[in-house]
Amino acid sequence: MTTLPSGFARARHWLRDHSLAFDAALAFCVLVSMICGSFADPGTGHGPTFGTRTPEVVSVLLMVVAASALVLRRRHPMAVLAATGVLTATEYIFMDPPAPVVMSAVIALYTVASRTDRPTTWRVGLLTMGILTMAAMVFGSTPWYSQENLGVFAWTGMASAAGDAVRSRRAFVDAIRERAERAERTREEEARRRVAEERLRIARDLHDVVAHHIALVNVQAGVAAHVMDKRPDQAKEALAHVRDASRSALNELRVTVGLLRQSGDPEAPTEPAPGLAVLDQLVDTFRNTGLPVEVAGADRAPRLPSAVDLAAYRVIQEALTNVRKHAGAGAKAEVSVVRVGATAEITVLDNGRGSAGRRPGGGPGGAPEGGRGTTPPDSGGHGLLGMRERVTALGGALTAGPRYGGGFRVHAILPIEARTGEPEPPGPAAATGERR
Repeated sequence: MTTLPSGFARARHWLRDHSLAFDAALAFCVLVSMICGSFADPGTGHGPTFGTRTPEVVSVLLMVVAASALVLRRRHPMAVLAATGVLTATEYIFMDPPAPVVMSAVIALYTVASRTDRPTTWRVGLLTMGILTMAAMVFGSTPWYSQENLGVFAWTGMASAAGDAVRSRRAFVDAIRERAERAERTREEEARRRVAEERLRIARDLHDVVAHHIALVNVQAGVAAHVMDKRPDQAKEALAHVRDASRSALNELRVTVGLLRQSGDPEAPTEPAPGLAVLDQLVDTFRNTGLPVEVAGADRAPRLPSAVDLAAYRVIQEALTNVRKHAGAGAKAEVSVVRVGATAEITVLDNGRGSAGRRPGGGPGGAPEGGRGTTPPDSGGHGLLGMRERVTALGGALTAGPRYGGGFRVHAILPIEARTGEPEPPGPAAATGERR
């Protein structure tokens, strides 16, 4: 069953889509009203009397022309107002008593006021009121102060005021609609930005998990294949490290995929986020692959904020992974974590010389002296890029490059306090969790 508001809404939409038909119907109603009014004699008694006079042929013609002009009031409002104003003034000047042609001028003035700005409404309204009122007072047979003459002034003034009020309301509604549409567009852009940030975060986490553990698996598998026949005990040990690294990778991937499969907000994870508290375990995984790692300084107390702690862990993990992959045989690494004022400085050094074909120089001849095969930031790799994104997201800075005398250096400066205006992430997070 159609409700009253929905019926009004349908009618409004139909009239908006068929404005010419509505204006034609309005013009016909105005014509009927003017003709009916032309048979009324204002009189001097207790009100008008009907049937005591009939309109002249010229008056009927003027009323028909004035009503017909209202059909075009939306397309040419000023021209219609001028035409109806001239016809009304003509009726007042040459006919006595005049027919109510002024009704068409009132409708035309309302249209102009509702479709133009306020200064134009004031100017046009005052001009129309003055001309028609003066024509009625000067050329009419009734006294200038008669109610018919004052009615012309009142009706034209009310038409201007009503049109201006309608225009103001339309502007207000349009402004509200525009703000709502702009807010909707902003909401969609914000949603797209959050999706892009989340995709980037997931890509970084997956890279950290896969790059670290798969590199360890690759190294230990190579060791096992090399010593399988001559030293089976060492091969079994290498395969055990492969099993541990693959299990850790699967666990972290399971946590990441679990977070992606959740439809709502993730529940509190059961494991803490990796951080400097498990730095020794991380270093041991690299030592088991044959990479000597020395922890020269690890200032871990008091514990860093969760986002900073995770970023520091990931930077060390990625830097040591690059050392193991690209530094070459016989390389050693050194890790340092030091608090300096309101910042935490993470440094990873190595003395590797790189391997042929894996250096920034590219060719078999190797890199420039002091260079190493760690993927540079602009070479298309994602390791250093991911580290830099993590650090800059917290308001820190990261530098990476060859060391003087050989080797490579990764240095990150992380602010201990979160940046102003950004919420501190919750302490517990998933193994792949990160500050959002």
